Amino acid sequence: MSIEKGRILLPIARATISQALGQPMEADEGAVWLKEPGACFVTLTQQDQLRGCIGSLEARRPLIEDVKANAYAAAFCDPRFSLLTPAEMDYTEVEISLLSPMQPMTFKNEWDALEQLRPGIDGVLFECGHYRSTFLPQVWEQLPECEIFMAHLKRKAGLPANFWAQDVKLAHYTVNKWKESDLK
Repeated sequence: MSIEKGRILLPIARATISQALGQPMEADEGAVWLKEPGACFVTLTQQDQLRGCIGSLEARRPLIEDVKANAYAAAFCDPRFSLLTPAEMDYTEVEISLLSPMQPMTFKNEWDALEQLRPGIDGVLFECGHYRSTFLPQVWEQLPECEIFMAHLKRKAGLPANFWAQDVKLAHYTVNKWKESDLK
């Protein structure tokens, strides 16, 4: 069923973006499980370089709505990139990461937290006060060391790489992911 979910979700994401660009495209939206709550990230890449990535950390709406909203946002609302253009669609690859529920972590200090992380498996949510960031499990491919992964996660939140405080909260999650090139 996992591969079949990807074969349904990816065309929905691509159709959402294509339609917004004035390039009508159909996708099968009839699967019953699409109406169940779900949280996903939609990642767009061009030649293996990030072009947009937006997602939801918690399932607060039907999965089909989450996929469509995040696909649109990855293409047109990611503040790191300009709006996707119709000409780019031919060489833009879509990836969807379907998130498991968040699992809060319990730890004594940063080293204890680092010891609990599973490189390549865990996505991590970092929170401290109003600072917040997350990395999908795929980020371990670029940052395979726990200490470096955490340092970048803190910098992404807007904090120094060596920051730590008693009120840091961490949660981890896993994903099922599908990339268009993997399903061809």
